[in-house]
Amino acid sequence: MDRNLALEVVRVTEWAAIASARSMGRGNKNESDQAAVDAMRRAFDTLNIDGTVVIGEGERDEAPMLYIGERVGKGTTSAEPVDIALDPLEGTNLCAYGKPGAISVVALAARGHLLNAPDTYMEKIACGPGARGAISLSKTPTQNLNDVAKALGRVVSELTVVVMERERHAALIAEVRAAGARVRLIDDGDVAAAIATCFEASGVDLLMGTGGAPEGVISAAAVRCAEGDFQGRLRFRNDEERARAKKMGIGDEHRIYRAEDLARGDVMFAATGVTTGDFLKGVRFFAHGAETHSVVMRSKTGTTRFITATHRLDKKPM
Repeated sequence: MDRNLALEVVRVTEWAAIASARSMGRGNKNESDQAAVDAMRRAFDTLNIDGTVVIGEGERDEAPMLYIGERVGKGTTSAEPVDIALDPLEGTNLCAYGKPGAISVVALAARGHLLNAPDTYMEKIACGPGARGAISLSKTPTQNLNDVAKALGRVVSELTVVVMERERHAALIAEVRAAGARVRLIDDGDVAAAIATCFEASGVDLLMGTGGAPEGVISAAAVRCAEGDFQGRLRFRNDEERARAKKMGIGDEHRIYRAEDLARGDVMFAATGVTTGDFLKGVRFFAHGAETHSVVMRSKTGTTRFITATHRLDKKPM
């Protein structure tokens, strides 16, 4: 893929972040999400790509735009064919209630290189570059903590693990605490948490727990770009989800997916903060515009760019 595309796609996440941030703290998650979707869809029309959404807002009958299978971009004869995994507003509740960690995200890969994950749960574990190769879903949480601590030259009590605060995670949280590690509970937004493991300044060492499978693909793409590590295993809730996954070509429900299985080849990733979190600042509005903070990464080169942009919305309305 054209290396300049990574810098182009950040405009897509910037637009979505600004649009959703306007309704931050108003308590209406649907308003925030719809604003992000509308803005992201318009922004994609400015890119010279022939894009297919493989991870999006849902099936065509569930979402009017950015649905799975939708074609986006200019689609000219010179346009690059790409698969797209996106979440216009990852952490809708976080934005709606003014909590930290909401982001807008997009991942790109060559056609056929992103797993079209079913809308089910995925058990996940992620870590940064320093512990790459030390994690595995075939091990217990305690074993993973010990192996990550060893890889980082630290002790378990110095590790911080992010887990979504859900009833299903009660046993996991108890085991992590019993092993001596620190637990940071989050309301939502495990994509942001997975990415945070790859940046030392975030203070996050591991992500553990079960969340959405589509978000797992996006997380894998981001972690690959940052040279961290990620594994995921599908967790179906009923036979209907199993049947749906089988139609999508997924046969072994016990398979442990590596980051390279979920997002193959040259992958590009962009994210813009909506509300300030562990590694991205949120949108800040001023008299004539807004300031955004974004990260842009590419797996082929391992390049990571943090971009602070000032948008003069009086001169260039969204």
